[in-house]
Amino acid sequence: MEALYREHSGRVYSVVRRIVGDDHLAEDVSQDAWVRAFQKLESFRGDSAFGTWLHRLAVNVALTRLRRHARRPDVELAAERPNSPPEPDELALNQRVLGQALDRLPDGYRRVLVMHDVEGMTHEEIAERLGIATGTSKSQLHKARARMREYLAPNVGRNEAGNHA
Repeated sequence: MEALYREHSGRVYSVVRRIVGDDHLAEDVSQDAWVRAFQKLESFRGDSAFGTWLHRLAVNVALTRLRRHARRPDVELAAERPNSPPEPDELALNQRVLGQALDRLPDGYRRVLVMHDVEGMTHEEIAERLGIATGTSKSQLHKARARMREYLAPNVGRNEAGNHA
């Protein structure tokens, strides 16, 4: 179990964080996903890779948690609070900017964007999982991408323009 956790914990946390939009909630939901995974380990049939099975389970746990609470915490305020000094590494800066932009999206837009563009799910799978129409999934993805472009536009080319981090 320890080896499985070490190998997959980063990916589980990452997908859960993108779905729930909050660091503290993501830690809690990730832990729930691991507990559920270990409880269900004997049901893993090996039809797919363990990581794929675990990933889907983590997504389901995160979506269930969001449905249960119906309202997600105010992550925009959390994103404005400095957690730690920014790392000089450009990749870390880009990840932070992208994460903050994702956090600003309305719940439906963010879920569909993550499920489609990050998880690789089809609109039909998303519609079934979220209990929405396929057209709604397509519309929310289109609107989510437009919002992300809007949110990220001020940051595009930031380092190339001469701003030094």
